[in-house]
Amino acid sequence: MLNRFRLPAAVLLAAALCPAQDYVDRVVERARQEFDVPGIAVAIVKDGNVVLAKGYGVRKHGEAAPVTAQSLFRIASNTKAFTAAALAMLVDQHRIGWDDPVIQYMPGFQLYDPYVTREMTIRDLLTHRSGLGLGAGDLMFFPPGDLGREEIVKRLRFIKPATSFRSAYAYDNLLYIVAGQLIPAVTGRSWDDFVKDRIFTPLGMTNTFTDVAALKKGQDVAVPHNALSGKLEALPQEDMDTSAPAGAIITCVADLAKWMTAQLNGGAFGPEGKTRLFSAAQAREMWSAQTILPIEELPKDSPAAFAATQPNFRAYGLGWDLRDYRGKRLVGHTGSLSGYVSRTALVPELKLGIVILTNQEVTAAHAAIANTVIDHYLGVPDADWVAAYSARLQKERAEGEEAVRKAAGKRNPNTKPALPLAAYAGRYRDAWYGDIRIEEHDGKLSIYFTHTPDLAGDLEHWQYDTFVARWKNRTLDADAYVTFTLKPDGSIDEVHMAAVSPLTDFSFDFQDLLFRPVAINAPPK
Repeated sequence: MLNRFRLPAAVLLAAALCPAQDYVDRVVERARQEFDVPGIAVAIVKDGNVVLAKGYGVRKHGEAAPVTAQSLFRIASNTKAFTAAALAMLVDQHRIGWDDPVIQYMPGFQLYDPYVTREMTIRDLLTHRSGLGLGAGDLMFFPPGDLGREEIVKRLRFIKPATSFRSAYAYDNLLYIVAGQLIPAVTGRSWDDFVKDRIFTPLGMTNTFTDVAALKKGQDVAVPHNALSGKLEALPQEDMDTSAPAGAIITCVADLAKWMTAQLNGGAFGPEGKTRLFSAAQAREMWSAQTILPIEELPKDSPAAFAATQPNFRAYGLGWDLRDYRGKRLVGHTGSLSGYVSRTALVPELKLGIVILTNQEVTAAHAAIANTVIDHYLGVPDADWVAAYSARLQKERAEGEEAVRKAAGKRNPNTKPALPLAAYAGRYRDAWYGDIRIEEHDGKLSIYFTHTPDLAGDLEHWQYDTFVARWKNRTLDADAYVTFTLKPDGSIDEVHMAAVSPLTDFSFDFQDLLFRPVAINAPPK
C-alpha cells in the first residue's frame, strides 16, 4: 500500500521545471555532508503550487536505497499543529470552546494545584504556560515505555509545578496528550481516527499515519539515525503511539505539501478553495500570539548572519511558533524524536511554505536549509547558513563538553559511599513516574526504570553518595547523576537525579523525579 502513492503528474512537472531547484539541491547536499545526515526530504509550496517535492541522500546509512518525496519520516512535534487543527474543527462545530474548562469535558482531569485544575482551559493545553517545567513528565513516554495515554493523564496530578499558572513559557508535551484525549471525550472517537478522517483523508494525505506500524511495514521508509554514541548508526523504530497527539505523526513531504497549502490558504483546499478543514476565523486564532516568548540576546561571537535575522517578536500560538524573519511574519514548528528532526516554515505574506524532514538528530541541517530557501524568495543577498549553523553547533558542543569537564574537575575522587553497596539496592518510587529498581551484583550497582526498558544501566560511583547512571543504550546520550540522601539513622531517605551534560535532551527530565524507598514486595506503580 505504501508504494502505490505517487505525486500527480502536474506536481512532478512543476518540480522538474522549478528554475530555483539547483540552489536547493546545493544547500541540501552541503547540509547533508556537513552535518552527517543520511537522508533529507524537502517540499516547497508557493502561491498554491508545489514547486519542489524531492528526496536527497539515502534512507539508511551504508545502503543505496534513496530518499524520495514519498519516503516516510516521523515529524515529531510538527504533529502539534494537527492536534490544534482537530480541536479547531470542534470549535467551529460549537462542540467546544477554546476557553472552556478542560474538566467540563474530562471530569477526571487533575493537576497538582486544585486552582489550576479548575481554571485550565482548552486553550491553556496548547500554549505551554501551565506552570509545568520544561519537558515535565516526558519520561512517562520517552524513551518509549508501557504507560498508556489514559494512565499518563492520570499521573499528571503528581507533577509539581515549576512556576505559577500562566506566568511563564515552558515547552511541554503532556498537555498535548491531554488535548488529544479531549477528542474521544467529546466525539467518542480516538484522536488517531479523527485526524485521519477529518484531516488526512480530505487533503488526500494517503501516505500519512499515526502509528508505528507504518514504519515497520513500509518499503519506502527513512530509517532514524544519530551519532550520540560517538559514531553514526541506525536506530530501531520506536513505538511512540502513546504520545501521538504531541508528536508521533508519520508522513512524507509529498503529503505535507498538501497540509502546508491548506494552512497558507486559511484552512481552505480543493478546487477554487471551496472545501474547508476549519474556518478562516480559526486559522487566524491558531496563528495568533497566545504566549509571549523572550527574545534572547545573541552571543557576541555569533556569525553575522544571525544578527540580520534577530526577531522583533516571538510567541507561541495554538500548535505553532510565531516570530518575524527579515521583517516578514514566520509561522512554523520544529520536531525532534530519536533519529528524526524536522522543520515546517510558513511565510504567509509570500504564500510560501517549506518543510524539511531528516533522519539524523542534527537540527542545524533543517535550519540552514529553511533559512536559505526563505532568503531566496525574499531576494536578499546569499548567506552561508550551513557555515553559520556549523559554527554555532561546534560552539554549543564545545560549551557542553567544557561544562562536563568543569563538573569532573570539582569531583572529590578520594571519597567512598557512606553505606555498603548492597544497602543502596532496593525499590524506589516517584509519585508520577512510578518505580525504579537498583540492584547489586558482584560488587556493582545497576539501575532499571520499570516502565522504560531503555533506561537500564550501571551505576558508577562519582563521589560521596552520588553515582552516575551510564545507560547501556549509548545512543541516548543522557547519563545522569543519582544522589542518595540519608536519614539520621543512616537509612536511605530520598534519591535525586540530574542530567550530567547540559546538552541532554530536555525530555529526560530527571530533575523532576523524587524517589523514596518502598518495600520490595509492594504493589508496583
